[in-house]
Amino acid sequence: MVIKMKKIKELYIQHKSFIMEVIHFGMVGVMNTLLGYVIIWVLYNLVHLDYWISSGISYFIGSVFSYHANGKLTFKVENKDKWLPWRFAANIIVCYAVSFGIARPLVRYLLASQSPALVDNVAVILGMGIFVFMNFFGQKLFVFRKRGNKSEETLG
Repeated sequence: MVIKMKKIKELYIQHKSFIMEVIHFGMVGVMNTLLGYVIIWVLYNLVHLDYWISSGISYFIGSVFSYHANGKLTFKVENKDKWLPWRFAANIIVCYAVSFGIARPLVRYLLASQSPALVDNVAVILGMGIFVFMNFFGQKLFVFRKRGNKSEETLG
């Protein structure tokens, strides 16, 4: 048991930077996701805006928050080059289009006999899950990538 704990501690130390990024990204993401879902739900269910418009407005608002919070807290970017906001925007657009583009047709297929409102609400939740996964790695590897030492660019 002592040997297993020692190995776990060694793995933690070796990958501490990545683990902390995941934790910080999760903290920012939980706040962002709750706010985003409330915005989507209100716009889609109460204001009766379209699926794409509701989720698009929500993700635009959340993306502004995420850009600043993840840049400073999660990935600790100090040197902001002129392309950083453009890489961030490209990442968000790709993640959004892919995640929500996959979620809606998949849920429509799986829940074909259900009401369109239920299908779209389930698709929003699935799309959000896919988005979070893609967005973390997009921000880590593309947007806020560390330059210089190759060992800094690995996941650990």
